Amino acid sequence: MTFDLFTTTEDHEAIREAVRAVAEERIAPHAADADEREEFPKASYDALVASDFHAPHVPEEYGGAGADALATCIVIEEVARVCASSSLIPAVNKLGSLPLMLAGDAALKTKYLTPLASGEAAFSYALSERDAGSDTASMRCRATAEGDDWVLNGQKSWISNAGISDYYTVLAVTDPEGKRGSNISAFVVEKSDAGFSFGAKEKKLGVKGSPTRELLFDQVRIPGDRLVGTPGEGLKIALRTLDHTRVTIAAQAVGIAQGALDHAVAYVKERKQFGKQIAEFQGIQFMLADMAMAVETARQMVYAAAAKSERNDSDLSFFGAAAKCYASDVAMRVTTDAVQLLGGYGYTRDFPLERMMRDAKITQIYEGTNQIQRVVMARHLLRG
Repeated sequence: MTFDLFTTTEDHEAIREAVRAVAEERIAPHAADADEREEFPKASYDALVASDFHAPHVPEEYGGAGADALATCIVIEEVARVCASSSLIPAVNKLGSLPLMLAGDAALKTKYLTPLASGEAAFSYALSERDAGSDTASMRCRATAEGDDWVLNGQKSWISNAGISDYYTVLAVTDPEGKRGSNISAFVVEKSDAGFSFGAKEKKLGVKGSPTRELLFDQVRIPGDRLVGTPGEGLKIALRTLDHTRVTIAAQAVGIAQGALDHAVAYVKERKQFGKQIAEFQGIQFMLADMAMAVETARQMVYAAAAKSERNDSDLSFFGAAAKCYASDVAMRVTTDAVQLLGGYGYTRDFPLERMMRDAKITQIYEGTNQIQRVVMARHLLRG
């Protein structure tokens, strides 16, 4: 396992400047409302599509921006600074479509990546089930071969942007008698497919602007050309996907933490107690220093992992898990401290800190809990 230095280029910093302007001018004003109403932030989606930041990872040959892994992380980070729910638009689009980019044939990529790149469609990812979360290989969703087609039955749980996305990469068991983990295949399901429906929206603690729903499959007929890769390699594709996309969740966590730190710094410079700004108290300064140190450490881990994702390094699984685990723990700690620094105001919706604290929690859970990330890291170390 090696640690390779990286650097952001002028292009990366230009992307940061551009997406920050979009986030502050066109996304931040709607963030609190999306959370309060628990509604998908359509205004954010439109702003991201207009600026080509909704799915920046899609290659240029399909009409996309062709952003590398680090640039995509920067987009997600900057959007998450103001609205975690909106940052799930580029993050989930990458998660849902990356299996095609890794294993899909040319026709499948052209058919689905092109409308994703243009903003005509969005993509989600369906792996987890009610009784198959961390233990993904225990899934019960079935796809049965019928001629050249497959017939899908079962359900998927905790699907981000469900009902909003037009396309879904769905993992299902295709050989019930086969070896566990090697009997799963991946398919593209379209929102309009007969027999495909959605459960009620989950009532969540945070990221309320990103709908989370069950996917329900009742005799859904899938044409054979929507198989991603070959039969039986679905779980392998799914886990390869997560190696790359855990880095984007780490970027989201860094963005949330940075947004909370920014608000805390601004507040303590204005708030006065005992005749002076509370920023002058050493105890406050120490808290801010520790918060900033943790955020910057997390950012460096994320950027290093993103560089490894771009190169597809052999130790990506370790670095992706480490970045996601560390950055999400930082986000939870920093947002909690930021609420504390604002005192009673931090606990109210007059400021965005309580929302950021609620949003931060999910980064420790989805795309593999932080306990699972530690398992991934330990396995990598023990194999080495």
